[in-house]
Amino acid sequence: MESSCEVVALPLLTTPIEANYRACTIPYRFPSDNPKKPTPTELSWIDLFLNSVPSFQKRAESDDTVADAPTRAEKFAQRYTEILEDFKKDPESHGGPPDCILLCRIREQVLRELGFRDIFKKVKDEENAKAISLFEGVVRLNDAIEDEAKRVENLIKGIFAGNIFDLGSAQLAELFSKDGISFLASCQNLVRRPWAVIFVDNSGADIILGILPFARELLRRGTQVVLAANDLPSINDVTYPELLKDETGKLVGVDTSNLLTANSGNDLPVIDLTRVSQELAYLASDADLVILEGMGRGIETNLYAQFKCDSLKIGMVKHPEVAQFLGGRLYDCVFKYNEVLN
Repeated sequence: MESSCEVVALPLLTTPIEANYRACTIPYRFPSDNPKKPTPTELSWIDLFLNSVPSFQKRAESDDTVADAPTRAEKFAQRYTEILEDFKKDPESHGGPPDCILLCRIREQVLRELGFRDIFKKVKDEENAKAISLFEGVVRLNDAIEDEAKRVENLIKGIFAGNIFDLGSAQLAELFSKDGISFLASCQNLVRRPWAVIFVDNSGADIILGILPFARELLRRGTQVVLAANDLPSINDVTYPELLKDETGKLVGVDTSNLLTANSGNDLPVIDLTRVSQELAYLASDADLVILEGMGRGIETNLYAQFKCDSLKIGMVKHPEVAQFLGGRLYDCVFKYNEVLN
């Protein structure tokens, strides 16, 4: 099942959209490449998705909401692996040539066809509960920083630290399952370096300890904030129904009347901004700032997206292939601000 939202292009994209916008950051192939032969980049990314199959299968096996989950999980692994191997033989099979959006979409489709709706729900619930217990302490620490520039720097570090919690990365998923990851320790170990729409990423520490304190600071400054989240579950990304305010309507003393949540219309860990919900398009139409957070939305897609307003792309590089393309290192932090001069 895919999102049932009616989708339109985000009105903040620079026009003409066809000439100015391409969702996927990394070109897997060029017009001069043989359409019947996979490129080295395509092969590299197909292998990356192949390497993630066992971790997805393991999550699916433990989904107690699906009858006969182990058998269905094995079918998922076999079917998705076969599709990926088909791409190696013929890039134009299965609606190709492949890019990160197509490879993600097919994976989600295979899972949903086999009855799996949200294989990461259990771990999302656990991590949300842990993060909520830490939220007040995190914002109190931020509020205690009197120097405005240092406070904002600390909030940005919090976004990067929270973004480490990403079970879509096979390496981080393995680390997470073995040792867990400390949010405050992550803050210490990072590689150095008036209306806002924020496309959010992962559940748990990412949204609760990274994005919400940042959004809270914007609210304190009088900015109206829209948090845009996925319509349907994908990996451990937070979904629109999971975006919660506390019962008092405040975020530890900050009025949330200027905080809105929106269904982005998306159902993948990456996003094509020519396909967002009408609700989000309406809310975003006169925004002054667009923030795309997380590797999937802000780096693997939309890193070079141009907008009619200021924009900010924030994320951590968690795939070696992305690091190589950008000329950086694994776990480097990307903070890309584009100002529109009127």
